[in-house]
Formats: sequence, structure tokens, C-alpha cells
Amino acid sequence: MTDPSPQPDSSPRIKLVDAIFNRRMLACIFCGFASGMPLYVLYQLVPAWLRDAHVDLKTIGLFSLVSFPYTWKFLWSPLMDRIVPPFLGRRRGWAALMQVGLLGALAAFSFLDPTEDIGLIALVVSIVALLSASQDIVLDAYRRELLPDAELGVGNSFFVNAYRVSSLVPGSLALILSDTLPWSTVHLIVASFMLVGVATSVFMPEPEVSMPPPRSFARAVVEPFQEFFARDGVKSALLILTFMLLYKLGDSMATALATPFYLDLGFTKTEIGTVAKVASLWASIGGGIAGGVLMIRIGINRSLWIFGVVQISSILGFAALAEIGHSIPALFMAVSFEYLGVGLGTAAFVAFIARSTDKRYTATQFALLTSLTGVPRTFANASTGWLIEAVGYTQFFLFCTLIALPGMILLRWVAPWGPDPIRRL
Repeated sequence: MTDPSPQPDSSPRIKLVDAIFNRRMLACIFCGFASGMPLYVLYQLVPAWLRDAHVDLKTIGLFSLVSFPYTWKFLWSPLMDRIVPPFLGRRRGWAALMQVGLLGALAAFSFLDPTEDIGLIALVVSIVALLSASQDIVLDAYRRELLPDAELGVGNSFFVNAYRVSSLVPGSLALILSDTLPWSTVHLIVASFMLVGVATSVFMPEPEVSMPPPRSFARAVVEPFQEFFARDGVKSALLILTFMLLYKLGDSMATALATPFYLDLGFTKTEIGTVAKVASLWASIGGGIAGGVLMIRIGINRSLWIFGVVQISSILGFAALAEIGHSIPALFMAVSFEYLGVGLGTAAFVAFIARSTDKRYTATQFALLTSLTGVPRTFANASTGWLIEAVGYTQFFLFCTLIALPGMILLRWVAPWGPDPIRRL
């Protein structure tokens, strides 16, 4: 008689290795790097370049409006579900088009002078933002279609962390090079890193999708919404949307004014740069990678519960730091714990968003859901300064902890504790 009991000592380990070390993970890593690069050029390199040329802060501040395409990218995402380019396939073809465009647009900065061409720079910045947001649409859809559900956690984790690492090119390398090289050369060097994305689009596999794309543009607009609300009913869809609005709200508010918080506690800029920033980067990356690997074993549903508890608890570390005050060890521990929670929570949350999309309408649904999750954080983060001045840092962080609880409560309905559900598409 054969023994029907599971054998946990061999096959799970083989599956874990297979899920991490494969061509799909490499594609996620390189796509993440290509996706993050243009955003960090806009938010880190361009302001530094303009300020180095003595452009006034008011003008530089206006460049923050470049975030518009990232917020409203769902408006043109149906085009990327409906239209299939004549080369490389629906996802790789669109990705390559956007990346070649970004390569040219980023290189165009090298021909412009902030003291004379500020209008043209604003135009190129707008083009970069539009192409970058469009690239995000197609790469988000690509990951959802490429990865089996069991690999959504680790694949999205690798993507997000490669996205963060890409900030080192425009945020660190470019600034270091600008001390010895002219900005025109620096811009060309930075632009050349987009070749990573172009090469990835050419050589990465095109995902196999059993259903054809929508037959018309009207269907590409309407069908994603119909499918989402009809899948498990309107009530279930509304619960999922509410959960997406609330799950990351507490930690997003807690970190919105992190640098002013450190300064108000008496930490020097050097201490913040060498302790807080390093701790936050590597803790979030480490948390994201660990979360992605753990999700292979425990699934997305359980991860949302476990990582959510860590995410909420870590906010209390900031409350403790507010009481302790200026202490380098306390700063390192609080920041590391907070961003470990951020990394773990983000890994599970992005995987959940990906799983909530239908592979026939991935671009539209993914773009809409990711845009939606940013709406409450934008308004809530705008109120953080007022709240801190009204109640102080300690009470503010306790409030952030409380406001994170509704998202956890909703897990009972949107992601019940237990094995992940099996989706048809």
C-alpha cells in the first residue's frame, strides 16, 4: 500500500529553487530596472541638474506636475490591450517602443541648457513622463501574464526591488559623474542604461494568453470593468477596491514626512544620509525579497495577514523613536523595522493586485487598480503636516497604526486565511 502522506523534504525545495532561478525572474529584474530608471531621472536627476544651473526653486517645484501621467495612465491603457504591434508581440512590442522612445528622450536632455531652454526641458520632461507611465502599463501587464500565480509574489518582489535599485543611476552615479563631467555627457550615460530595457524586450519570452485581445477599442474600455464587477459580484469587487485603498495607508502616512521627522529630532543631514537612508533602502529591498520568497511557500493570502501585522507593528517603532529622541542606534533600528514592514507589505500587496486582474485585460485593470491605490495616499499624505503640528509625532504615529487596522480587518473577506484561491485566467 502506498503512503498518501505528503513528502515535504524534497519536492517543496525543488519547487522553491525552480520558482526563483528561472528566465521569468530575470525578465522581472531587468524590467523593474528599466521601469524605475525614467521615474528617478525625473524626481532626482532633473531637479539636481536644474538647481546646479541656479534655476529657482519655484520653477523646479512646478516640475512635480510630471506625476500626472502616472496617476491617469489607465485612460490610455485599453490601447495596449487592444492593439498588437507588428513585431515582438503585444507586450514586448509595446515595451520596446516605449523604451526606444525613452532612450531618445533622455538623451535629448544633453542638448538642452537650463538657463536658456527651460521650456523645451519641460516639454521633454513631459514626454519622458508619458512614455515612462506607458512603459509601466505594459510591464505590469507583462508580469501578470508571464508569471503563474505561485510566482506572483517573488516575481513582483524582484521587479519592485530592481525598480528601487535603478535609483542609484540617476540619484547617485549621475551626481558623482557631474562633479567631473559636463551634464551633457552625464545625460547620455544615464540614457544609455535604457538599453537594458530594450535588450530585455527583445530577448525575454512573450507570455502565452489563451484568450485573444478585445475585438474593438470600445470592448477594450468596457469589458475590463464588466469582468471585474461580474467576476464574484459587485459587493466582492467593492470590498476588494476598499481593501486596496486602505491596506498601505498607515505606513504610507507614517513615512510621508520621514526626513523632516528625523531633522526635528536633531539628527544631522549626514546622519540621515548615512544611517536612515541606507537602512530604509536595504531594509525595504531585503523585506521585499524575503516576502517574495516566503510567498512561494505560504501563498499570497497568508502573506497579506502576516506581513500586514509586521507592517502595522513597525509603525510603532517610529512612535518609540519620537519618544527616545536623538539616538543613532534607535534611528537605525526604527528605520530598519519600518522599511522591513514596508518591503514585506508591498511585496504581498502588489502580488494581490496582480492576482486580482484578468489576463485578457491585464493592462487596463492593472493600471486602474494601481492608480486607484494612490488616490487616498495622496490626500492622506497631504494632511500629515497638519496632523503632526496638531498632535505631535508620537500621537501621529499611533494614529497611523490605528488607520492601518481597517485594511487588515477587510482581509477576512478579500483574502481569508488559508490556501490561495485557484483562478481560471
